[in-house]
Amino acid sequence: MFTQEDKLMFAKRGVTEAQVMEQLESFKKGFPYLSLEGPASVKNGIVKADENALEEASAQWNEYLQSNHRIVKFVPASGAASRMFKNLFEFLTGGHDEPVTDFEHVFFDHIEFFGFYAALNEKCTELYGKDINTLMEEGHHRQVVAALLNPEGLNFGQLPKGLLLFHLYTDGTVRTPLEEHLVEGALYAQDENKNVHVHFTVSPEHRELFKALVDKVAARYEEEFGVKYDITFSEQKASTDTIAADKDNNPFRDTDGSLVFRPGGHGALIENLNDLDADVVFIKNIDNVVPDRLKDDTVTYKKLLAGVLVSLQAQAFAYLRRLDEGGCTEAELQEMVTFLEEKLYCKHPAIETLKGDVLVAYLKKKLNRPMRVCGMVQYVGEPGGGPFLAYNADGTVSLQILESSQIDMDNPIKKAMFLEGTHFNPVDLVCAIKNYKGEKFDLPKYVDKSTGFISSKSKGGRSLKALELPGLWNGAMSDWNTIFVEVPLTTFNPVKTVNDLLRDQHQK
Repeated sequence: MFTQEDKLMFAKRGVTEAQVMEQLESFKKGFPYLSLEGPASVKNGIVKADENALEEASAQWNEYLQSNHRIVKFVPASGAASRMFKNLFEFLTGGHDEPVTDFEHVFFDHIEFFGFYAALNEKCTELYGKDINTLMEEGHHRQVVAALLNPEGLNFGQLPKGLLLFHLYTDGTVRTPLEEHLVEGALYAQDENKNVHVHFTVSPEHRELFKALVDKVAARYEEEFGVKYDITFSEQKASTDTIAADKDNNPFRDTDGSLVFRPGGHGALIENLNDLDADVVFIKNIDNVVPDRLKDDTVTYKKLLAGVLVSLQAQAFAYLRRLDEGGCTEAELQEMVTFLEEKLYCKHPAIETLKGDVLVAYLKKKLNRPMRVCGMVQYVGEPGGGPFLAYNADGTVSLQILESSQIDMDNPIKKAMFLEGTHFNPVDLVCAIKNYKGEKFDLPKYVDKSTGFISSKSKGGRSLKALELPGLWNGAMSDWNTIFVEVPLTTFNPVKTVNDLLRDQHQK
């Protein structure tokens, strides 16, 4: 099936022929739906903190920060902003110079409220000798959009979201999402020595642009917040790309005969996360940021998630050390079972049948795993992927973040469970990735490989099948200890389209 040139390509990419064959087999077999016990809710798997719990968790986190631990803020930032400007690209090629759709009217009618307005106005003057208002008055709206998106203009259509001008402040300064994440890091993730470690995953073609912006702005925020930044970058590894297949599930080859590999999705970033040296890692998407006037809730609930994490981790570590000592009483073992079931929401349907060394081995296995606390937001619209109680391969039930594609919607019972969901996942995680001996977990070992996804794509006008790896906060963390905590909608402010920047949450 594979030529010598193919095998040389495997070696260059850092993959084995066996791995590629396993991926091709996934195209043939597909991926099974997950077996659900039901949706997680505040009464069943989601913690709802009151004011006392908020204060206690914040205090626990502040105490942890003073105890010589390494904290890292991990920000997936490799995505291009092209989808954010989909409507404007359509306007450029639509054949009309003035706005027609509602989206276009909103964009042009409120253009002065975008953080990039001043830079765009300057670019329009440079390119066309006229400012934005003059161009629009003369009906040259497409020139304005071209100056925003095209390479000869601001080039926003090809840049990653992290480098776009998002937020305008009252003093006239404008911040990018990268800068807002630096500010966040200073507010809840600085250690006892006032170091703030921030790690961005970026695309190779954008790495130097990110570094240039960091070089330009880091000192300013260090002075403003009295911290020292350690900002690092990584790229998705070539070894995490997956082979493409044709309609018959055979390797898809380009017109020159070479095999086609595609990025494996954000689940590939489990390798980048695994490379970090950190005790606790905050994970949040690049575009989920707000101006300073709205950061209080973000900081409060980040400290809540982190405080819950380190408190539960400390208890799990204490139990693991006690298990290592041996000679645990029946009462001690039962206390650990209760903790596992009621605090970590991991349940064995036949736990009462586990006795002696078998029970000890089970407790060690389940307690000694990476741990994550995930913020969950109440639904305000149509249900989407979110928190569920799902059955694992070993028969246990635990909390999982699932996408709709992982649920059998043809099964009325499973569909009803999905529709009954009360919360969704805003990608707001705090993770502990070292064990009770201070050793790093090997995170790829905790991935559920059966939770990948197959999608339809095309290359050169030819259809192909693409394989996405288990999602970073889905199947890639399937075998982690997972806790869900309710957080307010104010902590979730993504920017999916450029007009989202006109929402109050992104205005000065």
